[in-house]
Amino acid sequence: MYLKRIFILLIVTVAMLFVSCSKKQIPVSSKKYSAAAASAEMQTFAKGGIERDLKTGRKKPKKIIKTAEKYLGTPHCMGGTTKKCLDCSGLTYISFAKNKIEIPRNSQEQARYGQLIFDRNELKRGDLVFFTKSYKTHDYITHVGIYLGNDKFIHVSSTSGVTKTLLSNPWWSERFVFGTRVF
Repeated sequence: MYLKRIFILLIVTVAMLFVSCSKKQIPVSSKKYSAAAASAEMQTFAKGGIERDLKTGRKKPKKIIKTAEKYLGTPHCMGGTTKKCLDCSGLTYISFAKNKIEIPRNSQEQARYGQLIFDRNELKRGDLVFFTKSYKTHDYITHVGIYLGNDKFIHVSSTSGVTKTLLSNPWWSERFVFGTRVF
């Protein structure tokens, strides 16, 4: 099952190479990314471990979502974890922490927890959703949000701050890699 998920993740990664890459809202040349590079990125990511268990206790996804929604409108800043400003993984980190659930601080490491979900139609409220190539970095996973249901997720946009966005939004849809179910 583990190898099957890695194989599917590799296929998704290769497919994503045919869409443009970006840094925030400024396109990055897609010529920089080849199928071999994406495969290597995915292999490197998977070697670091995936589908780890997250101790959520008896907490429910709605509590995490309710906490995240308290930050709606908070502006974006890299490294932020307060009402003053947040980044994407700061929002998930603080939303879980305020509910006494410990998760890593960055999106790349957060993506290692929970059952992988590749089919967007199988996402449930409270699943984490992960994206790649949302800005220029060496990390494979560059963005995270919390799925709200009905094709929406809450996250931190570099232009709008904490906001709700459709997963089918072309910008995010082409960068979606997978979701994880941690509850």
